[in-house]
Amino acid sequence: MTPTLVFDLETIPDADGLRKLNGWGADVPDHEVVERALTARREAVGHDFLPLHLHKVAVVGCVFRDDQGFRVKTLGQPDDPEAALLAGFFKTIERYTPKLVSWNGSGFDLPVLHYRSLIQGVPAPRYWDMGEEDRDFKFNNYISRYHNRHLDLMDVLAKYNGRANAPLDELAKLCGFPGKLGMDGSKVWEAWSTGRADEVRAYCETDVVNTWLVYCRFRFLRGELDRTAYDAEIALVRDTLSASDAPHWKEYLTAWDAS
Repeated sequence: MTPTLVFDLETIPDADGLRKLNGWGADVPDHEVVERALTARREAVGHDFLPLHLHKVAVVGCVFRDDQGFRVKTLGQPDDPEAALLAGFFKTIERYTPKLVSWNGSGFDLPVLHYRSLIQGVPAPRYWDMGEEDRDFKFNNYISRYHNRHLDLMDVLAKYNGRANAPLDELAKLCGFPGKLGMDGSKVWEAWSTGRADEVRAYCETDVVNTWLVYCRFRFLRGELDRTAYDAEIALVRDTLSASDAPHWKEYLTAWDAS
């Protein structure tokens, strides 16, 4: 089995970067820096979604599936520096060369990882290889949109047409999976800045499981899994989550039973 890594980022505004770019001093606290930047953004473009290079990676959520089983986790600890989270993600790619699966990874997660690893100086030679070191990567690498080492499930299902994109939460629920549980990306900064990092990390874990479940359905759609194999993959997820005492998995399974 080719290892598969489903990933998702949760990000917060880069307060240090915003200080540097705007000439604000260290005496301005992070929350004020962010509020100034979001206010200016709303006035300039009508919304407060910052440019991708100003999204600091706070959480990297992962599902990892290989011959040893199914695992879900967030990398590192809540107080780990951003560079450590980036290094942990790319280290997994260096070690396993997994197939990457995401939901809107081409539009958000990977560009953020590119910019932030550039800013933090985090090398990732295996990820960036386009055939210079490994000839196989010339014809199938992580960077090319139409190669298979990274599958942006949202992009593929929409046939690379942004007007056809669907939200993961709604599609997961329509497929009979739990979807999001009380949080979305717009609430991450508020939660993180008020000391609720564990809540954000739990949310990110549920999101990568939603993505994995929809990906399993996609593989069944393509004929990569027959009904027996598909049912076994879904059962493996349920069994793994049921073995955990974490409150968010109990809530997730309850929502799944009710869906």
